[in-house]
Amino acid sequence: MKFRPLHDRVVLRRIEGEEKTKGGIIIPDTVKEKPQEGEVVAVGPGARDEAGKINALDVKAGDRVLFGKWSGTEVKIDGQDLLIMKESDILGVVA
Repeated sequence: MKFRPLHDRVVLRRIEGEEKTKGGIIIPDTVKEKPQEGEVVAVGPGARDEAGKINALDVKAGDRVLFGKWSGTEVKIDGQDLLIMKESDILGVVA
């Protein structure tokens, strides 16, 4: 199945965090926080302004981004856990 987000929405795949701390302590699954970093899978065409012109999004497929802890809606597409959120919920692109 192909999925194409509408307007200024972005589809992300979470990038799993480290399972060990820098000191070598293994973090159990029950204590881990959900990662706030993800890879952009697909983007919509952009939002329309008052004049009806489409403003293109700043992110593109393949970008690594940071987003807020409670941002987005979790969905399962083709067996993959993904997030759908508006571009405004993305905090920045990781270079």
